[in-house]
Amino acid sequence: MKLPVLYSFRRCPYAIRARMALAYAEISLEHREVLLRDKPDAMLAASPKGTVPVLVLEDGEVLDESIDVMHWAVSQRDPSGWWRQDREDEINSLIADNDGDFKHNLDRYKYWDRYPEHAQDVYRDRAGGFLDKLENQLQSREFLVDDQPGFADVAVFPFIRQFAFVDKAWFDQSPYARLQAWLQHFLQSSLFQQVMPKLPPWRNGDDPLVINPGSGRPTSKTG
Repeated sequence: MKLPVLYSFRRCPYAIRARMALAYAEISLEHREVLLRDKPDAMLAASPKGTVPVLVLEDGEVLDESIDVMHWAVSQRDPSGWWRQDREDEINSLIADNDGDFKHNLDRYKYWDRYPEHAQDVYRDRAGGFLDKLENQLQSREFLVDDQPGFADVAVFPFIRQFAFVDKAWFDQSPYARLQAWLQHFLQSSLFQQVMPKLPPWRNGDDPLVINPGSGRPTSKTG
């Protein structure tokens, strides 16, 4: 049986949110872990831009934007109603802010030695506007759009995780109490845990490493 093929890198926040959506939708797939310094030719043939995630569907269609992978996953199965059509503008706005200015400042905060124009805390402060927005969102609800986890939460979570762990001691004593609790919810969630096992890099000719619905873990190899 032919399955979708996912090229991924464990720690990449874009890949994390794609994997979480695919696991949530219980999509069976072949997982191919990528070393970013040694990208496989098959991945580059599918998506020459060379970034993860890349999802190659059974019919050959290629999805190489993480949000497109998330949308495809919930279009297949959305058991808890992650996607809220009535809140589409709010969801898209949060994701645009996350993927735009916040990601720009996050990269400079995390890799501040590559951007010597400013001290690290300057980049952290610049990222703080988005954190303020999320903290305010969480004042009146449990999650970013509703009182249950949804599409926007999972799209944003891996980037807040990355930000927090640049300096976890600072983040833990920051005034973002609700955001801290929100982050902890996802860090401890079974969905996140099941998409984070360390997997060996894929090489051409390897037996397929299949992830089965609901497990999120490699459970079988087929010849």
